[in-house]
Amino acid sequence: MSDIINDKFVKGANCDVPPKDLVSVVNALCEGHNGLVRWGSSHGVQRQLPSRDALIEIVELLRSVLFPGYFGVSDLTRESMTFHVGATLDSVVRMLREQIKRGLCFYATLDEHTCGAAVDPEACYKCVEKAEVLTRSFLAGLPEIRRLLALDVIAAYEGDPAARSPDEAIFCYPGILAITCQRLAHLLYQLDVPLIPRIITEYSHSLTGIDIHPGAQIGEGFFIDHGTGVVIGETCIIGKNVTLYQGVTLGAKSFPKDEHGNPIKGIPRHPIVEDDVVVYSGATILGRVTIGRASTIGGNVWLTESVPPNSRITQG
Repeated sequence: MSDIINDKFVKGANCDVPPKDLVSVVNALCEGHNGLVRWGSSHGVQRQLPSRDALIEIVELLRSVLFPGYFGVSDLTRESMTFHVGATLDSVVRMLREQIKRGLCFYATLDEHTCGAAVDPEACYKCVEKAEVLTRSFLAGLPEIRRLLALDVIAAYEGDPAARSPDEAIFCYPGILAITCQRLAHLLYQLDVPLIPRIITEYSHSLTGIDIHPGAQIGEGFFIDHGTGVVIGETCIIGKNVTLYQGVTLGAKSFPKDEHGNPIKGIPRHPIVEDDVVVYSGATILGRVTIGRASTIGGNVWLTESVPPNSRITQG
């Protein structure tokens, strides 16, 4: 390693780090990674992580199918619509199948690899077959996602007097991008696809400032106005026609621990928000509490108890 680095950096290279110091830094990083490294192969088994760039491309292709003419190809006609949707979904299927396969193979233990991968890294038959099934199941769920998103767009348009048209909500509103990504990720989450759902929602989070876990169950007609700083936890259940404003947190109050002091994962710990609820900016609702139907939660309220239907909760 030292000879390679010296050959590369010593001969006339303009480098701010002196070669000897660079060698010591490289060696320290390589030897002291403390487990923060993922090898591309182990014992002959390929263990590639899903590609974030490929998943972002898949999301954008799906947006062009869910909102045709708005994203991707902008000069669609009735005659070209079927071809566009079909060709785009064909690409999505091939790309998503590969990414799901990577996720499955990466998380599988060597004992689970009964497909011969240890002999031939390309022969991960078990993961390939499961990825095919999961991809087809995901594809079958897209019409329902399209239906839900259409209602989300209507909710955004009708819920914001500043919106001039539904088109403006589709093009411009961060809440629509966030719920689009979450609904796609949620379907993958329901199918028990590893890692990929979180990559998709964190992509949206990085663009919008809206953090919705893919595990959250969200009903139709969902609207996040403004959006920045909204947090919705994994086990949240949100009913129909719910509106949240910026800075709202639907979070967990505490984490029960096992006998070893480790947090117990997967238990219900986030709020249930029933139909027709409005939660105004800065409100924080924590724990497995229920916000009753048609309630209004005022701005900056801190709430850790359930409230009955038709409640009006304000500070003080």
